Amino acid sequence: MLEHTVRLPSGRVLQVREEGDPKGVPVFSLHGTPGSRFLYPPHSADARSKRIRLISYDRPGYGGSTEQPGRRIVDTAMDVTAIADDLRVERFGVWGHSGGGAPALACAGVLDKRVVGAVCSAGVAPYPADGLDWLAGTGELNAEDFRLMLSDRSSWEEKNKKDRAEMLGWNSEQLREGLASLCSEVDRRALTGEFLEFLVRQGREGLRLGEAGMRDDNLSTILPWGFDLTRIRVPVQIWHGGEDRFVPVSHGQWLASRIPNVEAHLEPLEGHVTTFVRRIPAAQSWLAAKF
Repeated sequence: MLEHTVRLPSGRVLQVREEGDPKGVPVFSLHGTPGSRFLYPPHSADARSKRIRLISYDRPGYGGSTEQPGRRIVDTAMDVTAIADDLRVERFGVWGHSGGGAPALACAGVLDKRVVGAVCSAGVAPYPADGLDWLAGTGELNAEDFRLMLSDRSSWEEKNKKDRAEMLGWNSEQLREGLASLCSEVDRRALTGEFLEFLVRQGREGLRLGEAGMRDDNLSTILPWGFDLTRIRVPVQIWHGGEDRFVPVSHGQWLASRIPNVEAHLEPLEGHVTTFVRRIPAAQSWLAAKF
């Protein structure tokens, strides 16, 4: 495991982590919301076995990375470029789950000279999205939070501060209870000790200095994304579960219908958690084969 701090010309810093095979093909992993650069150990072990150099970082406002108020989805591609340049990496793959899904697509959309392939796992569609009932099928916790963000920004920002303080104090069992309204049965069964411990550790690191990363991740979904999905030219995979209540499968269907030549895996029996736990290894294999 290696840690780096990348300093940008603007003065912002990005905290970067590397796991897997240090001599392997470079693949970026973009974390969910909230989250941090800490990687799920089975994914790192999988990367190592496949000779993948797995690179992650704290998006602005999380962990050790400077916040960037007003950031857009496309800004992730600029940060990934800066990290790749700092690490002297020319070509790379990228995958992102949940809140990292749209940023992975941004990399595909604007870094086509450098990205060998991108995977969006359980990611959201833009808001609003023509023909998509954006909240249909969303679990109560996420739906209420999204409606409040749209209707009363100041109250929503105060709620973010309270949510952050509460989440920092959660243990694994409290996290399981906190996610109850978002979990289908298949996801409830996947909330095992190892995975819950990872989520607690990753979340505490991401939120340790404040709620800015979580706040700005969510706000970025309702801002213009800054790139055109229909003009993506690099290979893209979409993974989405039919039992996903965090981000309903209709989002994956909508994305798959707009991105050219996409390889869509819309799996009716998978959920949000299980897509992350079970399907990322397949995504990593697919990306490794693109080099």
